Amino acid sequence: MTKTSPMGWNSWDCYGAAVTEDIVRKNAEFMAKNLKQYGWEYVVVDIQWSAPNAKSHEYDPFTELCMDEYSRLIPAENRFPSSAGGKGFAPLAEYVHSLGLKFGIHIMRGIPRQAVHRNTKIKGTDKTAREIAKTASICAWNTDMYGVDPAKEGARAYYDSIFELYASWGVDFIKCDDIARELPHEEAELVMLSESLRSCGRDMVLSLSPGAALLEKAELYKQVSDMWRITDDFWDKWELLYAMFERAEKWCTHSGAGHWPDADMLPIGPILQDYDAANRTKFTENEQITMLTLWSIFRSPLMIGGEMTGFDEFTISLLTNEEILKMHKNARHSHQVWRREINDSEYILWTAANAEGGGYFALFNAGEKDGTVKLDLADLEAADKLDCTELWSGEKTVFDGFAEITVPSHGVKAFRFE
Repeated sequence: MTKTSPMGWNSWDCYGAAVTEDIVRKNAEFMAKNLKQYGWEYVVVDIQWSAPNAKSHEYDPFTELCMDEYSRLIPAENRFPSSAGGKGFAPLAEYVHSLGLKFGIHIMRGIPRQAVHRNTKIKGTDKTAREIAKTASICAWNTDMYGVDPAKEGARAYYDSIFELYASWGVDFIKCDDIARELPHEEAELVMLSESLRSCGRDMVLSLSPGAALLEKAELYKQVSDMWRITDDFWDKWELLYAMFERAEKWCTHSGAGHWPDADMLPIGPILQDYDAANRTKFTENEQITMLTLWSIFRSPLMIGGEMTGFDEFTISLLTNEEILKMHKNARHSHQVWRREINDSEYILWTAANAEGGGYFALFNAGEKDGTVKLDLADLEAADKLDCTELWSGEKTVFDGFAEITVPSHGVKAFRFE
């Protein structure tokens, strides 16, 4: 169980399906040197690592994948050279571990279509891929897999075999795709997958994608996984960040040790590098600060999406702000207090208790102009007089009865109070 919300890096935002071993190693080295001491620890290889010809965020339909004799996908050796000779991701995972970090991979729900078409074996049983496949269960946006029918003999053996393989590689984190929102029709497969992972003998975080997850299935997500996506792919567009406030408000009561609603990756710094090395996030600095603040007070997992070796000083400052990261770790009972139009602009107030005593509050300006708000401290249900520290600037202030706070457009002021 993950007692605190996971923090790490995922290759999707910057390389799509096309990441290579040397890129993963360089980003792991950067994290170990610059971010590990702040709590960042997971290095995750995203989708289609078994596809030799992956070149971008686009998927080649019905592409040939690298697979072993037991219908299990394995890394493409041309992209992950250390996997040669049947070693799989074990050498790369060992390297990541040597840096004091943890290693993760992306998988798709189901069994490779090519395994079904070739009717290859399933380890631990006399059944074959064709006998356990649910061929009517396909992913709407990727052609690699068929679903697995949990009612078929050999289905559980297949999932047991893939997690046995991942455990032997030293995998610490599984991002399973085409599953979080495929309910209730694929619920039995989700439960079976989770049970296989939990019984593989190695502790792995289970992250479910994509969203939007179903709010009515919140208790199921908590029972079968560590984190689940509450949104479809999140990118560097203000309208997507704006929409996240409503999602976070709906899901905030379900955050807690071992179960984390996931607002998706942080598209910061250099992203979409598979198209052009000059690509950078389109979020303004204020919008990036808003994103980190909302994700942190809400306690979403924090998964960096950018090419870390290209980070500038500002981007590093986002990820190494000890007060913000302490809020991410220590916030409890986080929730939206109100959302109001004030002086022709929209403001959103969040608050949380602090596990170390006192509390937090964040005042977001979702409007199109800078503004000042006179906040009644009674809204925080705290003391009438508060000693506060603004988390981004470090500025200390005493608020007595009310707080007069100036917030830039698309920005935030976040405070810890004693």
